[in-house]
Amino acid sequence: MRNLLDIVAKAALAVLLIAGVGYAEDTRMEILATADQSRGWEAVGRLDFGGDGFCTAALVTSDIVLTAAHCLYDNATGKPVPPEKIQFRAGLRYGRAEAYRGIRRIVVHPDYAIEDVDRLSVIGSDLALLELDRPVRATHVKPFRTHLAIREGDEVQVVSYAKDRAEAPSREESCKVLTRDRDILVLSCSVDFGSSGAPVFVRQGDEVRIVSVISAKAAWDDKPVALAAVMEGEFEALLSEFARTPALAPVGNKTVRPREVRPTSSD
Repeated sequence: MRNLLDIVAKAALAVLLIAGVGYAEDTRMEILATADQSRGWEAVGRLDFGGDGFCTAALVTSDIVLTAAHCLYDNATGKPVPPEKIQFRAGLRYGRAEAYRGIRRIVVHPDYAIEDVDRLSVIGSDLALLELDRPVRATHVKPFRTHLAIREGDEVQVVSYAKDRAEAPSREESCKVLTRDRDILVLSCSVDFGSSGAPVFVRQGDEVRIVSVISAKAAWDDKPVALAAVMEGEFEALLSEFARTPALAPVGNKTVRPREVRPTSSD
């Protein structure tokens, strides 16, 4: 396994924030333009920030989405984006979504520090959970389970939105884990701005499960790569942080106590 410090030395590292440059078309991408093409991927959605950009996110329960922590901070000020400014649109395709939901609560990984966004070390904790204002109950919008174990050479796939393919998700069916260390996965997947938070999937029999989310892009040996967190241990830390959040969250004229979320890993 190649030492990731070599990547730091060579990489033109660019964290994928919610605003950015254009996207070069990649022929490996399948645009999920129709209902048939999107079947099974409806729980991937676009996370919109009040006209100030977007990221990608995916349902892990009926009312919680997983995304990248850096998406939840204003790129210009470094301040958190207010929950009321965020909307999750599940399965968005050309102006229509399977569900539209506001955000009740935001929990980022306890080790994530927005001031470290230019450092490679932040990627290992670039994870966040968002609680929706109400569950997505549509039976065909099925949350994804997780599978946290991942090895160098494993085949993965990514479903994401990006700046110049913002109106429908695209799927890269086959890319690979080029290398990894304790904290970071280096993937051969094609990503760009807006792909932040996009789920990285592995296939388990007839099911796909989330193994990570996209955090950044880099150049490695003059080739574009994607960087993502190793979620082993880190996802559990995020879940624990979520469970520790004691604040009551108002919903309409009611006050609802946040519930405990349990991991759905196969490990």
